[in-house]
Amino acid sequence: MTKKGLVLEGGALRGLFSAGVMDVLMEHNIDFDGVIGVSAGAAFGCNYKSRQPGRVIRYNKRLAHDWRYCSVRSLFTTGDLFGGEFCYHYMPEHIDVFNQGAFNANPMEFVVVCVNVETGEPVYKHLMHYDYATCEYIRASASMPLVAKIVELDGRKLLDGGIADSIPLAYFQQIGYEKNLVIVTQAQDYRKSHSRLTPLLKLGLRKYPNLIHAFDTRYIMYNKQLEFLAEQERAGKAFVVRPPEKLPINHICHDPDVMQQVYDTGRETALGQLDDIKAFLEL
Repeated sequence: MTKKGLVLEGGALRGLFSAGVMDVLMEHNIDFDGVIGVSAGAAFGCNYKSRQPGRVIRYNKRLAHDWRYCSVRSLFTTGDLFGGEFCYHYMPEHIDVFNQGAFNANPMEFVVVCVNVETGEPVYKHLMHYDYATCEYIRASASMPLVAKIVELDGRKLLDGGIADSIPLAYFQQIGYEKNLVIVTQAQDYRKSHSRLTPLLKLGLRKYPNLIHAFDTRYIMYNKQLEFLAEQERAGKAFVVRPPEKLPINHICHDPDVMQQVYDTGRETALGQLDDIKAFLEL
């Protein structure tokens, strides 16, 4: 039986586009054998396994002006721009409750991608049951360097998985996923350029030269992944859902109306391609 996967790129709040796409897929009962998410793709993609359409846009709009969720104040008081304890523990337990039972009961495989700070290599963590460590792995996957603390788990120091594997289609194929729906958060003509933040990273994380190298060469890795994605799409092994044009949102946003616009773009894009997605997945 052909294994079907959902691959989710990151992009911080550009991930609201992916949330819109995923909600349409869930509403139309489109299931996958596994989901792999990077950064925001991990933080938002866990709601596919817990079967909670609408949750991502709901809590992002509700907390848009809450300093505990995302703010410079949070960065200076907690060490995390997106408050680690608040976002990944307090909020899902007390504000917009994450359905732990549904997550645990769903046989869908859920994988998050982090980067090992000491080696610069990707770490793929399979998370089948919800507990404190699960939340910490999702947090690590979405912890952007310089604006988030390093997360230590199972003897490893971890940060944002997008540094090492931004679009983990190849990994999913390697572990047996033959048909993959890939949601990216950049438009068709986007190509990544060399980051201007490398000098800051060299200063702030100078103890980790392998991480700095991975970050410095990320644009090369990312653009090669776009080429691979196009090849797999032409070969009929991947179906790519992407924004029709550059999304009107930055990594950070405190405007609920802009959040809604990006989310709605995801919904509209998914609805427009729904028949083709079903045909690709042989539904």
